[in-house]
Amino acid sequence: MKNDIPLAAGQGVSQTRSFMTVALIELWERFGYYGMQALIVYFMVQRLGFEDSRANLVWGAAAALIYVAPAIGGWIGDHVLGTRRCMILGALILTLGYALMAVPTTNTWMTFSALGVIVVGNGLFKPNTANLVRKIYEGDDSKMDSAFTMYYMAVNVGSTFSMLATPWIKDHINATWGSNLGWHVAFAVCSVGLSIGLLTVGVLRQTIGHIGSPPDARPLDVKKLLAVLAGGVVAVAASAVILEYQWLARAFVYVAGIVVLGIFFHLIRTSAPSERAGLIAALVLTLQTVFFFIFYQQMSTSLSLFALRNVDLEFTVLGSHLWTWSPAQFQALNAIWIMVLSPVLALVYTRAGNSGKDLSIAGKFALGFAVVAAGFFTYGVAGQFATDGLTSSWIMIAGYGLYSLGELLVSGLGLAMIARYVPARMGGFMMGAYYVGVGISQYLGGVVANIASVPRDMVDPVQTLPVYTNLFNKLGIAAIVCTLIALAALPLMRRLTATHHSHQ
Repeated sequence: MKNDIPLAAGQGVSQTRSFMTVALIELWERFGYYGMQALIVYFMVQRLGFEDSRANLVWGAAAALIYVAPAIGGWIGDHVLGTRRCMILGALILTLGYALMAVPTTNTWMTFSALGVIVVGNGLFKPNTANLVRKIYEGDDSKMDSAFTMYYMAVNVGSTFSMLATPWIKDHINATWGSNLGWHVAFAVCSVGLSIGLLTVGVLRQTIGHIGSPPDARPLDVKKLLAVLAGGVVAVAASAVILEYQWLARAFVYVAGIVVLGIFFHLIRTSAPSERAGLIAALVLTLQTVFFFIFYQQMSTSLSLFALRNVDLEFTVLGSHLWTWSPAQFQALNAIWIMVLSPVLALVYTRAGNSGKDLSIAGKFALGFAVVAAGFFTYGVAGQFATDGLTSSWIMIAGYGLYSLGELLVSGLGLAMIARYVPARMGGFMMGAYYVGVGISQYLGGVVANIASVPRDMVDPVQTLPVYTNLFNKLGIAAIVCTLIALAALPLMRRLTATHHSHQ
């Protein structure tokens, strides 16, 4: 492994120990992030008094910024401060962001500023944590695939636990104290999660002391650190303004989309003939990914509000009560299904590959859209069997299972697609472009969710149910259209893939 840090610093430290340290801080970071995400739309609607439409758009814009920021944070880690330092700095900033969310106030600017801090912290933390995993297993591809599988598992363990815990904490504190303090205690728990992650790294710091990018090997340049922090303050302020003024959010998203597409086309036009087919294939699949994440964003927007207004929160079997969930806890079903389905899908892929019948990435994308369509229609049809406007909680489990399978088929393969089709020298930019595309779709997902925006004075579940089922049926139809487009593109993708492979 190329590394400017003295090798003695890493002697006697196994790859597994180094990986576990990074995986643990990632677990706790995801605990904080998903604990916040589980509550944020409800917080804006129920605590800040936002209309559904504003809450959907604000969270869509925040999610877009959160996905775009790593494109900058990764560069800072590689060239300015160092990968390891940026991971730790990002975690510190995230701890502050969730702590600001914990301040018991309904001031909108405080919330938007806290989200801005989370944007900056995530931008520094997310890409550099993944880069550390790559550096730990650099030159050992056989172990790298296994490591990233475990890394993804850590993400889902952290998110499952937090999305079950923070809604319960919020409800329990609010019920016990008869106030809205529970919201802020739950956000404080997210901050505590990051603190535990940082403490873990502090205790186990010797296991990753020899891992990093070239700047990590040099003494910390205080001027560069101050410049990054100053830039972070500006980014926090800019993020808060974008969240407050939705026309700015729209402009930001559209400009980002145009810039990324423009650079994509420029690279395709100026690339060598041997690289062009792979770049075109990557562009086609990236565009499909953008559409998928518009559907995906419904889990934290329209589907969350559907759970609040039109889902029977009690789980029963043959009339016997099993347990009751908070509306926000249903979001944990995504991570639970991912953990259940991942090993099953990995086994299916392995057996299909051994028999020579493995689907292409493009084929898996098409199948993913079809599965997501089935998920939306599950909710749309369930409305026909609702009682007093409330659908069964078991329907939520079924629908989330289909969404999660679609996520594994599309999102789970997105980064693999970049690695497969894009030249190594363009890998960094294309990875950033991929995340920018995902960020754009997060905002557009909030726009789509507003088709089911419910007026504040509409509180009868019988009235709100058709608002949501109408959206879900429309999204099911849209997902079928995406499936057909993906299927129609398969011959083109086969030709592009064959051409790409012929030049390898």
